[in-house]
Amino acid sequence: MFGLQIRFLSFFFGLLTILSFFNIIYSYYLNLYLNLDTYYWCLIISLVISVLFYKIKISRKKPNIYNKILTVFLGYLLLPLILSIPFYLSIYNLTFLNSFFEAVSGFTSTGFTIFENIKHIDQSLILWRSSSQWIGGLYFLFSIIFLIDIYDDNFKKSLTNFISFNSSEIFKQAIKIFFLYSGLTLLIFIILNIFSIRSFDSLNLALTIISSGGFLPVNDLSNIIRENSQVIILSLLMLLSFFSIFFSYNLIFIKNKNINFFYEDLHLIIYYIIIISIFFLFFSFNSNYSNNLLSISTSISNIGFSLDDQRSNLIFIFLILVIIGGSFFSTSSGLRFIKVYSLFKYSMNQILSFSRPKNIFMNRLIFTKINFDFNEINKYFLTILIFIISLFLLTSLLSLNGIDFESSFKLSILTLMNTVNSSIYGLAGFDFNNLHFLTKYILIFFMIIGRIELLTILLLLKKFLFKN
Repeated sequence: MFGLQIRFLSFFFGLLTILSFFNIIYSYYLNLYLNLDTYYWCLIISLVISVLFYKIKISRKKPNIYNKILTVFLGYLLLPLILSIPFYLSIYNLTFLNSFFEAVSGFTSTGFTIFENIKHIDQSLILWRSSSQWIGGLYFLFSIIFLIDIYDDNFKKSLTNFISFNSSEIFKQAIKIFFLYSGLTLLIFIILNIFSIRSFDSLNLALTIISSGGFLPVNDLSNIIRENSQVIILSLLMLLSFFSIFFSYNLIFIKNKNINFFYEDLHLIIYYIIIISIFFLFFSFNSNYSNNLLSISTSISNIGFSLDDQRSNLIFIFLILVIIGGSFFSTSSGLRFIKVYSLFKYSMNQILSFSRPKNIFMNRLIFTKINFDFNEINKYFLTILIFIISLFLLTSLLSLNGIDFESSFKLSILTLMNTVNSSIYGLAGFDFNNLHFLTKYILIFFMIIGRIELLTILLLLKKFLFKN
């Protein structure tokens, strides 16, 4: 019954095996033996699980959407369990809960950390933290395709420009996405090296940026990024996780270019230009504009880290950018800009239609002939409604657990949007290590919800609580 779904998870346990092997090689190369045994355990356990899952016979029966949701949710629980092994067995005496919290935070590309001082961690474990984000970002992309049936037809049509949903082509499509994702990671690494960022930091930043993660190899980004040119290039590289992962591929390799390949990304380009123009005109008089550019890019891409440049008057604006998010098929989180824009345009057309009943208003995205119908608008509205409910629920739970309301509200947004706490959101010094164990479990649950969306949980509840 679960054959196809188990094969889906088998692929990622195999990737964990490869990442464990690379960490072993890296540890031997740099004589880092403190946590070496932990990666052997990861390699053995992930390899055994991968082989067992792969050997399970595939059912000929097509899995329904509920089985797929359960599979993806199971992956967000099982894979971090393996990722938590090096934290738990390390010399740093982490509890199981703290280890699992760190692993889930990395795998969901959130970036909350229980480590108070990153410079005291050995390099192999820092690399493992960054790798957990990288594989988590890839898992998220695969999950979008795996759960494509719950999204509207316009998004599915945009993906068919590049992806075949024929079950016989699943392996080829997986390889395609894997190499594109890996290639972009390598590109980021090379560019950062060109701009005089040392190789170890460049590697960790590349793994973080491509996955929209928030883990840094140092305590403060200013220890790595010191020049304006480095700030600007880092800001631009963050856009690779803001736009669709296929945007660069389509620009370079598609000969007969069609607007359907780029319609969402064109909207995102205009949105990005408008945002940076507004900041240039109104918010850059008393500060370095390159820092503003970094804050904008890190917020819209849901990465979240920043230079130590806290400005309380802009916190709300940056949080709004975090909530809106980026492209549908990117590693960023958020409500997705195209959904917010479509819902806004439809609402304005409805208002105008009452004031000007003789006029006809087209519910069409600019640059395209794509119309969005009432059913799609209902889905967009439901997405925003679910976010508001989730935000209210998480804020209430955190407040009840002793966190002040303002911090609870901001932390709830960042948790649901899988964005790391930093100075631009006024939460740079937040202490996750000493939180109550119940609060940590709540954050773990909602970090996962931020990746699979509460809509999928509601579908499961509908399945099991409202059976005919």
